[in-house]
Amino acid sequence: MDASLIAGRGSQIAVQAGKQIVACYSGETMIINGRSSTVRHRTSRNGNHQVTLTEPQLTPARRFVFEGKSIGPGKRKKIDLQAARHPTGTWVSLPITIFHGAFEGPTVWVSAAVHGDELNGVEIVRRVLGKLSPESMHGTLIAIPVVNVFGFINGSRYLPDGRDLNRSFPGSRRGSLASRTARLFMDTVVKRSSFGIDLHSATNLPQVRGNLDDPTVSSMANVFGAPVALNAQFRDGSLRWAATRIGVPVLLYEGGEAHRFDEFAISAGVDGVLRVLEHLGMGVDAPQRSSDTQLVAEKSTWTRAHRGGVMRLEIELGDRVVRGAAIGHIADPFGNRPSAIRASRSGTVIGIGLNPLVAQGDGIVHITAGESLKNV
Repeated sequence: MDASLIAGRGSQIAVQAGKQIVACYSGETMIINGRSSTVRHRTSRNGNHQVTLTEPQLTPARRFVFEGKSIGPGKRKKIDLQAARHPTGTWVSLPITIFHGAFEGPTVWVSAAVHGDELNGVEIVRRVLGKLSPESMHGTLIAIPVVNVFGFINGSRYLPDGRDLNRSFPGSRRGSLASRTARLFMDTVVKRSSFGIDLHSATNLPQVRGNLDDPTVSSMANVFGAPVALNAQFRDGSLRWAATRIGVPVLLYEGGEAHRFDEFAISAGVDGVLRVLEHLGMGVDAPQRSSDTQLVAEKSTWTRAHRGGVMRLEIELGDRVVRGAAIGHIADPFGNRPSAIRASRSGTVIGIGLNPLVAQGDGIVHITAGESLKNV
């Protein structure tokens, strides 16, 4: 692979390979343009610099066995993972597609519809799979477009028992339906993987969330390329929390809203997932980022309704707001006795409530805090 030296200081160098620029040390092995490469830098007697990138010898993959099903190197397979029975006695199964690369590499899962009404992730998974070829891939991708099959069928965020699947991990084999589904996913998917991407929707500006203090997650958040990266705290019972506890880092993507497709959120999600797979060295081609900057926020808070009524917002996703500024108002159905909604802090609007009918205390505007614009 062709490369050139663009800067050097002591033993550390900056190398350009194609469109990618990396800082490294001579002899270091890094992921460059989606491939594992060892960087070598030499200076000749006449002062000329020579940089070479050497790709390690590819190791053919072995067969991948998933729940008794065998997938050969360079092959794909659709598997229905039985989760529970309907009252009629028929099985409800999680649809899973596995792309097993021809060469050894990481095992990564991509999941969607943990909340059954969040459909953008389902379409993201479909489009990502359409761009992959297991014959040239390194490693294995486990794709689960619908995790909460029960909620997906009913158009509901929750399972039939009223529980939130994303508050039920790691689950139990003898617990509620939500707990059993969570345990099944942990045992069959999470424990087989080295990294996970979980796709969600909630009236949000496209954003990635994760523990940005973890260098692996922070790197993937940068590579994903969403407009916003949020250093999100863990929620007990969430998939991200449970996976991290057993050593599997997870990046969560939020984009669009429930019950409908949002093309902007879907496109950003597809490109982001492909960039992460490329960065992990899975032999995937991904589009370049459209922006060299990313808004990184240390936390976020909700501005909540101070009273019940009919809400009318005067802001949009991505707007900057100042603490105390009027961002809308709440009134009765006739528009009488309007009172201003004021931003609870200064920051960027990354989520809004779409239902104009609000009760006192409802979260209506999600705003970042401790934000900074970073070059990535």
